[in-house]
Amino acid sequence: MRFNFKLLLTLLGVAFLDQLTKFFAERHIQVGEVIEIIPGFFNLILTYNPGAAFGLMSGLPDHIRPFALALSTAVALVAVGYFFLKEYRDDLAAKFCLVAILGGALGNIIDRFRYGRVVDFLDFYIGANHWPAFNLADSVICVGVIALIFRRPAANE
Repeated sequence: MRFNFKLLLTLLGVAFLDQLTKFFAERHIQVGEVIEIIPGFFNLILTYNPGAAFGLMSGLPDHIRPFALALSTAVALVAVGYFFLKEYRDDLAAKFCLVAILGGALGNIIDRFRYGRVVDFLDFYIGANHWPAFNLADSVICVGVIALIFRRPAANE
């Protein structure tokens, strides 16, 4: 397996852009403030999520949550590593999806080390029904997973 600079650049680029957007959110939005972007659909807010993506595990007791998050993160990273090295070893498109997922994970892991929770600022809703707040890393992880699920292998595979 040879080193691919573009894959590394993708991973670091996703993590960097995630941290950059969170930096701007923290500089320009106060916790509890709502900045309406598209009325009835999209706001910018600032919240700190102690759980996983979209608030998963945030309701766990404080003494259990860090271990549950560490375990689920470790399992996810092992799974991504397995797919990268085994299942998609010769599939560059799938590898880009996987390193994008890793870049998003890295962005959220950085937050966990800095704050013990993740910075979220994107708030989509319809009427009073809000999707849990999320960030760029969460978005990239979801898009990467969906792209892998719906990916069609190349004709020569």
